[in-house]
Amino acid sequence: MAEIIQRDGAWAFDGDTLRITPGLHRSVPLLRRTYGEITVPLAAVSGVVLEAARGQGRLRLRLREGADPLLQATGGRLPDAADPYRLTVDADRTGAAEYVAEEIRRALLLDRVPQGRTEAYLLPGPPVPVSVRTSDGTVSFDGTRIRIDWADTSERVKRATGPRIITVGDLVRVEWLPNTRHEDGSLRFVTRETALSKLPPDKDPYALDLWGSARRDLLTALVAAAVTARLPHPSRHTATANGERLTCAAPVPTPVSDHHDVLLRRLRELGRLHRDGVLTDEEFARTKAVVLRGF
Repeated sequence: MAEIIQRDGAWAFDGDTLRITPGLHRSVPLLRRTYGEITVPLAAVSGVVLEAARGQGRLRLRLREGADPLLQATGGRLPDAADPYRLTVDADRTGAAEYVAEEIRRALLLDRVPQGRTEAYLLPGPPVPVSVRTSDGTVSFDGTRIRIDWADTSERVKRATGPRIITVGDLVRVEWLPNTRHEDGSLRFVTRETALSKLPPDKDPYALDLWGSARRDLLTALVAAAVTARLPHPSRHTATANGERLTCAAPVPTPVSDHHDVLLRRLRELGRLHRDGVLTDEEFARTKAVVLRGF
């Protein structure tokens, strides 16, 4: 067993798996503490390095592309401090850190772990149920359904539609952008019906506009990862139909007539909200223009 324990967290490697436990100190980002312990199989690892960082060291684990739903969902956009696969090491413990890194490297060589892209997720992603409260509403995921309950600060057009419930089977993909304090983030659930929609996050009833606490909004990455883990893996380029294998290099486009039906439903819904007095004349005109541009 190769192990190192720091205020930032702990790594323990037994030859087959690396157990990563976040530290409990308040300096450890909320996302890492909320995610909790992660068990990484050796087959998911592509390498490990010990970097120098201002009198300290930093262990950084590199995973194979496609192995982890969290990295897939966030697309490299996680802030460095919130990355669960890094560990800050005190200067007097860099020797122990190098020993852990060397043991992982040796195991990779002995087991001849491939370095290429995986064909399935090798980590399960965040546990469910998971729920996060944001400035735009609360998003919850139970493993099969996503539910969004809008906040009082959400746009009226969102609040008027009531809670949004989306099943995993209706999803095409999840799009996540962090709230960086300098630029708003978003969490968007893209369905076949809304794949071509250009609505901004603050108007889109399938998206959360992340503009409040950057620290708490970052937790939506856990929802994005949990949902992503239950969607088809990106490496799936073939499908079987009538006993034949069909290459699907790109998603099958939705027929134009279907987009027309979606547009009409959106316009009818807006019209109803306008007639009921939920939307003012100005809000109705502005939102209608955005919907038309999106299609």
